[in-house]
Amino acid sequence: MRTDTTLADRLARAEQEPLSEHQRANLHEIQRDWRNANALPTELVQRRQLATSRCEHAWRSLRPANDWAGFVESWQPVLAIAREEAELLSQQSGLTRYDALMDRYEPGMTSDAVDRVFGAVRQWLPGLIQQVIDKQAGETLIASRGPFALDAQQALCQHMVRRLGFDFQAGRLDTSTHPFSGGVPEDVRMTTRYREDQFLPALMGTVHETGHGRYEQNRPRDWLGQPVSEARSMAIHESQSLAFEMQLGGHPGFAQVLSPMLAEAFGPQPAFEPANLHRMLTRVQRGLIRVDADEVTYPAHVILRYEIERPLIEGAIEAEDVPALWDAKMFELLGLDTHGNYKDGPMQDVHWPEALFGYFPCYSLGAMYAAQWFAAMRRAVPDLDARISRGDWAPVFDWLRANIWSQASRWSTDELALRASGEVLNPAFFKAHLETRYLG
Repeated sequence: MRTDTTLADRLARAEQEPLSEHQRANLHEIQRDWRNANALPTELVQRRQLATSRCEHAWRSLRPANDWAGFVESWQPVLAIAREEAELLSQQSGLTRYDALMDRYEPGMTSDAVDRVFGAVRQWLPGLIQQVIDKQAGETLIASRGPFALDAQQALCQHMVRRLGFDFQAGRLDTSTHPFSGGVPEDVRMTTRYREDQFLPALMGTVHETGHGRYEQNRPRDWLGQPVSEARSMAIHESQSLAFEMQLGGHPGFAQVLSPMLAEAFGPQPAFEPANLHRMLTRVQRGLIRVDADEVTYPAHVILRYEIERPLIEGAIEAEDVPALWDAKMFELLGLDTHGNYKDGPMQDVHWPEALFGYFPCYSLGAMYAAQWFAAMRRAVPDLDARISRGDWAPVFDWLRANIWSQASRWSTDELALRASGEVLNPAFFKAHLETRYLG
């Protein structure tokens, strides 16, 4: 149905009709979906699916073996098809090749805009990372003592999900090898993963997914089935999970609420004292693995990948050039040596084997939007931080429901940000957030 050629004329005629604002927003989303669905021939879509399935399957064994040469052999067909896709999407949309891929996940975002945002962050981020690490080196941190029983962790995560307002009558939390969320607003499925020696990865992964889950559960029910009811973009979705995990989860008031929950789940210990717990939740360390990174170092991982995959799609570099560029950028941004370590370097993510080019920027754009949302919340609710510290998180959820969740795809991303916060994306809010939390 999405590739029915007769729809082209019908959509063109609909454009000329006297539509309401809501109807025009729906039509805009239908047109964008139809263009993307019809830009690629069936034969290319089939080739892409086969190539990415083969590469992802090979990656599972090649990564642990640190076999870059074997990976490149499997990856070359994926990259060639991704470039072919980018060219066809570019011709159809008028965007550059990389922008045409990024538009699938972040409609309206361009690499020129990403360059400006990431370029600004790049100037101050390495210095800020060093300042924070130096400051935290003088702080006393008491480590938690495990093991942490899996059934106790599961009960803790269930408790926290309820505390965050998730509706278990319209969803559930289960276990998987990697945390994710999906489903539909009436039935949101979230997962997390557990390990006995640590409790924070499972807990904070659950908090992250609950941000996604609450966005989905609170999309306008009256609009369901219409394109305008869909979540606005991947960066806006990430802004919800990071509003929960980083903005709220890194707030001292979160540690106040969590402290007695941990004592009840695992028994009291000094590490669970609120001030120490907050230090645990906001510890900054340079590391090789993106998914394990804290909120200060995380943007460096995303910027690194963006600066490689954009020229890769545009043909300025080839697959064989990736390790040297990775090594140079990892050292430049984080001061870490990755020479010869491919499994913890360019092979660590599944995105490239699956041809998910253009996706990475959304992660850090989401963190920046989340900081911008909280700045707007503080203007709207002057005593927000005091209320969070008292365990009253309702103002956070109420603001997000009114300004983000209920708006779905009614507006473009820029218009949504403008209406919610008074301006389009501004990375200055992210910088101010990090400086206040980690250097204040």
